[in-house]
Amino acid sequence: RVREREREKATEERREIEREKERKKAKRGEERQRKREGKREEQNERKGEIERERARKLQSESEIARKRARKRARKRARKRARKRARKRARKKESEEESEKERERERKRAREKESAKES
Repeated sequence: RVREREREKATEERREIEREKERKKAKRGEERQRKREGKREEQNERKGEIERERARKLQSESEIARKRARKRARKRARKRARKRARKRARKKESEEESEKERERERKRAREKESAKES
């Protein structure tokens, strides 16, 4: 009976040692899992940072492109305005010229008329 009890005691101790080993193994597994998740989160954070940086860069590039486009548009508008102004000036000049020419014609006609009368 005493031997029986000692055998049971030894068996119980072995079981306890096994359970302890299992607990340690589980704990290690959890630690590894946590470590992996931490790394994954870190990596995702870095990815997010890189993505945000790329978006910022793109935004600033597109803003720069828009600025450049506006500048070009203003330049074209000024060029067109100058062209129109020159065209108007030429038209006005030619009208004044033709008006002077008509005036000279009238003068000649009057002189001719007065020459005929005298």
